[in-house]
Parts: sequence; structure tokens; C-alpha cells
Amino acid sequence: MKYLVPLLLALTAITARAQDDEMPVARALPVAERDTTTRLQIFLDQQLFGPGKIDGRPGEFCTKALIRYQRAHGLPETGKVDENIPLDSVFPVYTEYTIQDGDLKFIGEVPSQPSGQSKKKYLPYEDLLEFITERFHCAPEFLAKINKGLNLDKLKAGDTVRVPNVEPFKIEELPKTGNLAEQPEFKTRVINIHRAEKMLDIYDGDKLIAAVPITPGGGRLATPAGAWKIVGIAAMPTFRWDKGVLEHGVRTENFFNLPPGPNNPVGVVWIGLNKPGIGIHGTNTPQTIGRSASHGCMRTANWDGIRLSKLITKGMIVNIY
Repeated sequence: MKYLVPLLLALTAITARAQDDEMPVARALPVAERDTTTRLQIFLDQQLFGPGKIDGRPGEFCTKALIRYQRAHGLPETGKVDENIPLDSVFPVYTEYTIQDGDLKFIGEVPSQPSGQSKKKYLPYEDLLEFITERFHCAPEFLAKINKGLNLDKLKAGDTVRVPNVEPFKIEELPKTGNLAEQPEFKTRVINIHRAEKMLDIYDGDKLIAAVPITPGGGRLATPAGAWKIVGIAAMPTFRWDKGVLEHGVRTENFFNLPPGPNNPVGVVWIGLNKPGIGIHGTNTPQTIGRSASHGCMRTANWDGIRLSKLITKGMIVNIY
């Protein structure tokens, strides 16, 4: 004990001198597995190699995204964090977001059935927790862990929430509806979709530039293999909900036209292919990406779908394996 007090005084003096002299202070490196995993997920998300929802847990999509990041940078594809992965570049790991009055216009009632949804003009988020988790690409339970003491079920304008340091998904900046402009310089890029791996990769020549997890179709409504083309990209799409199409792949007269919004079943973006009824699109259930089957299409989280739409254009080849 007699040595402890002088040591603490010395450390305090060193810290004070560092502050006075503006000495650079090394960033603290993560020590716990969850800290390392969280920082890795944020790093991969920042680099456009989507690890799925940020939850601080090791998982298949985090590993797949890491392998693809390593492949894109000519590194050994180990799927493990080593000295080649600059996790210290994730700084800060967390940031804060203060809920704005304008955010509330994206919150509202969402009827549970398509018949009721079809009567709405917009399908918003059901609450501010859903708004925040999608905006910052994370799981609700993870947000609760890093915001102890804050009641996430009763968020309101003016509340400040601790969030992962990722590029925010800003729904307020999306076009209201309609096709996105073509970008001719992207036409030579290629999308490769691996149904078994549940991953979508974007290549520019031989260079892998981005990858995101998806949910492909399964069973009787499996996503069709082949080489297809993008015929159009639409923001804030409407959706023709047809039970016959969803369950059997057969178009019927028993349908409802559902309005746009983040809780539309195809999310906030539709990337149509030259295979009728098949496309890459967002979702109203981002927590299930890669963990359930779709009805023939390929679902992505809304935040990934929008970032994807900025890297591609009409006329691109989509290879489905």
C-alpha cells in the first residue's frame, strides 16, 4: 500500500503533463471478446463489408464479411482478427444520437394485416426503438446493453442514445418514390450472389468492393440460379401483396397494394431483375436476414440495400449461384 499512493500520484502527474503539452495519447484497445467483436463489426460495416446487425456477438456473417474484406485487400483469408485488421481505426467505437422532433414523422401505427396496411398512405416505423436500431444497424438487445438506465421503450424527442459509430441510415434523405438515376460508369460491375452462403458480393473488374448478407428464396420458391440483368432500381417502392404469389408463385386476384415506407415488406429499395417477380430488396424485418427464407427474392437490411443501390446501376449483370 505504501507504494500505491506515490504510483497513483506519479500517474496523475504524467496524465496532467500529457494534457498540458497536448501529448498524443494511445487509443485503448479492446480486451474483452465482446469489445473486440463489436469493434470488428463496426469496422467491417464502415468498410462496406456488412457483418449483419451489430450485436457484439461472433457469428457467421461477421466471419464471412471479414474473409471478404481480407480477400479484397489481398490478405490471408483466415476469418480471424490479426495485425492486418486495423481495429484501432474504429474510434470512437460509440457515438451519440439525440432524437429530433422531425424523427417523429417516421413513427406511427402499422396494421398487422395487409388489408389494413393497404389503406395507409405510408408504412412507418412502429416506435423510436425500431427507428434507432435501423438507423445505426444494430440489434435492440445490443442497444439496451450500451444504454443501461435508459428506457428504450419510452424514447422521446430530446433523448440522447448511445449508438455504434456507423454511417447512419437516414430515411429522411431518401427519394420519396421512383426510379433512381442510372450511373453508366457502374455498368461493367457485377453482382455475384451465393445462395448457400447467403452473401451478395459486388465486383468492379477483379476487385471485390463490397459484400452484404442476404436472405435468398428457399424451398418451392427458391431464388433462381442464372445470369440476370438489373432492369431498374426504385426507392421507396410499393408492394403488390398477393397470397398466391407468396405461397405458390402464382399471381391471383386476391391482392393488396401496400404503400411505401420502412415497414413495407420490400423495405425502402427494389432492385428488379429481368426475371419477372424477382429482385433484390430491403425488408421490414432486418433482424431475420440470413436466418429465414424469402419468397424467391433476395432480402437485405434496409441500410445495406440503400448503400448497395449507390454502387450499382441498371444494366449490370447479376450472377446467382
